[in-house]
Amino acid sequence: MSKHVLIVDDSASIRQMVEFTLKEAGYTVTAAKDGEEAFNLCQKASYNCVLTDQNMPRMDGITLIKSLRKLPQYARTPILVLTTEAGDAMKAQGKAAGATGWMVKPFDPKSLLDVAAKVMG
Repeated sequence: MSKHVLIVDDSASIRQMVEFTLKEAGYTVTAAKDGEEAFNLCQKASYNCVLTDQNMPRMDGITLIKSLRKLPQYARTPILVLTTEAGDAMKAQGKAAGATGWMVKPFDPKSLLDVAAKVMG
Protein backbone atom coordinates (compact mmCIF):
# COMPACT_ATOMS: atom_id res chain seq x y z
CA MET A 1 0.00 0.00 0.00
CA SER A 2 1.43 3.37 -0.99
CA LYS A 3 2.05 6.15 1.51
CA HIS A 4 -0.54 8.93 1.52
CA VAL A 5 0.79 12.50 1.51
CA LEU A 6 -1.24 15.67 2.11
CA ILE A 7 0.20 18.69 0.32
CA VAL A 8 -0.88 22.16 1.42
CA ASP A 9 -0.14 25.25 -0.68
CA ASP A 10 -2.17 28.24 -1.83
CA SER A 11 -0.32 28.21 -5.18
CA ALA A 12 -2.03 25.89 -7.67
CA SER A 13 1.16 25.56 -9.73
CA ILE A 14 3.22 24.48 -6.69
CA ARG A 15 0.50 22.00 -5.67
CA GLN A 16 0.56 20.55 -9.19
CA MET A 17 4.38 20.27 -9.32
CA VAL A 18 4.62 18.64 -5.88
CA GLU A 19 1.67 16.34 -6.61
CA PHE A 20 3.19 15.26 -9.94
CA THR A 21 6.59 14.61 -8.32
CA LEU A 22 5.11 12.51 -5.51
CA LYS A 23 2.65 10.58 -7.70
CA GLU A 24 5.44 9.70 -10.16
CA ALA A 25 7.31 8.17 -7.22
CA GLY A 26 4.29 6.05 -6.25
CA TYR A 27 2.77 8.11 -3.45
CA THR A 28 -0.96 8.72 -3.06
CA VAL A 29 -1.55 12.47 -2.85
CA THR A 30 -4.34 14.70 -1.55
CA ALA A 31 -4.06 18.48 -1.95
CA ALA A 32 -5.43 21.39 0.09
CA LYS A 33 -5.28 25.09 -0.82
CA ASP A 34 -4.69 26.40 2.73
CA GLY A 35 -4.14 25.33 6.32
CA GLU A 36 -7.79 25.49 7.26
CA GLU A 37 -8.80 23.10 4.46
CA ALA A 38 -5.87 20.82 5.37
CA PHE A 39 -6.83 20.75 9.06
CA ASN A 40 -10.42 19.81 8.14
CA LEU A 41 -9.14 17.00 5.89
CA CYS A 42 -6.85 15.72 8.65
CA GLN A 43 -9.76 15.44 11.07
CA LYS A 44 -11.51 13.07 8.61
CA ALA A 45 -8.58 11.06 7.23
CA SER A 46 -5.12 9.90 8.16
CA TYR A 47 -1.99 10.80 6.18
CA ASN A 48 1.53 9.36 6.40
CA CYS A 49 3.06 12.81 5.87
CA VAL A 50 1.92 16.44 5.60
CA LEU A 51 3.87 18.80 3.34
CA THR A 52 2.83 22.41 3.93
CA ASP A 53 3.66 25.91 2.75
CA GLN A 54 4.10 28.61 5.41
CA ASN A 55 2.46 31.75 3.94
CA MET A 56 -1.18 31.01 3.10
CA PRO A 57 -4.55 32.71 3.64
CA ARG A 58 -6.94 31.58 6.41
CA MET A 59 -4.31 29.48 8.26
CA ASP A 60 -0.54 29.56 7.81
CA GLY A 61 1.77 26.56 7.98
CA ILE A 62 3.02 27.05 11.54
CA THR A 63 -0.54 27.42 12.85
CA LEU A 64 -1.47 24.26 10.93
CA ILE A 65 1.45 22.35 12.46
CA LYS A 66 0.52 23.46 15.99
CA SER A 67 -3.12 22.47 15.36
CA LEU A 68 -2.19 19.06 13.94
CA ARG A 69 0.22 18.28 16.78
CA LYS A 70 -2.72 18.62 19.20
CA LEU A 71 -4.52 15.75 17.44
CA PRO A 72 -3.39 12.35 18.83
CA GLN A 73 -3.19 10.77 15.35
CA TYR A 74 -0.76 13.51 14.19
CA ALA A 75 1.48 13.63 17.27
CA ARG A 76 4.22 11.72 15.42
CA THR A 77 3.27 12.18 11.75
CA PRO A 78 6.10 13.74 9.72
CA ILE A 79 5.24 17.34 8.82
CA LEU A 80 7.51 19.04 6.30
CA VAL A 81 7.46 22.75 5.47
CA LEU A 82 8.08 23.69 1.83
CA THR A 83 8.25 27.48 1.62
CA THR A 84 10.06 30.54 0.29
CA GLU A 85 10.87 31.43 3.93
CA ALA A 86 14.58 30.76 4.51
CA GLY A 87 15.26 32.79 7.67
CA ASP A 88 16.60 31.11 10.79
CA ALA A 89 13.94 32.74 13.00
CA MET A 90 11.11 31.31 10.88
CA LYS A 91 12.78 27.88 10.79
CA ALA A 92 13.08 28.00 14.59
CA GLN A 93 9.36 28.82 14.87
CA GLY A 94 8.59 25.85 12.63
CA LYS A 95 10.75 23.52 14.69
CA ALA A 96 9.17 24.79 17.92
CA ALA A 97 5.71 24.17 16.44
CA GLY A 98 6.64 20.57 15.64
CA ALA A 99 7.87 20.61 12.04
CA THR A 100 9.89 17.54 11.11
CA GLY A 101 11.83 19.31 8.36
CA TRP A 102 12.12 22.54 6.33
CA MET A 103 12.71 22.88 2.59
CA VAL A 104 13.04 26.12 0.65
CA LYS A 105 11.33 26.79 -2.71
CA PRO A 106 12.06 26.40 -5.50
CA PHE A 107 12.39 22.73 -4.67
CA ASP A 108 14.48 20.07 -6.36
CA PRO A 109 12.23 17.06 -7.11
CA LYS A 110 14.97 14.55 -6.22
CA SER A 111 15.63 16.28 -2.88
CA LEU A 112 11.91 16.34 -2.12
CA LEU A 113 11.64 12.60 -2.80
CA ASP A 114 14.76 11.87 -0.74
CA VAL A 115 13.38 13.78 2.24
CA ALA A 116 9.91 12.20 1.87
CA ALA A 117 11.43 8.70 1.78
CA LYS A 118 13.60 9.49 4.80
CA VAL A 119 10.80 10.79 7.03
CA MET A 120 8.25 8.13 6.02
CA GLY A 121 10.68 5.21 6.21
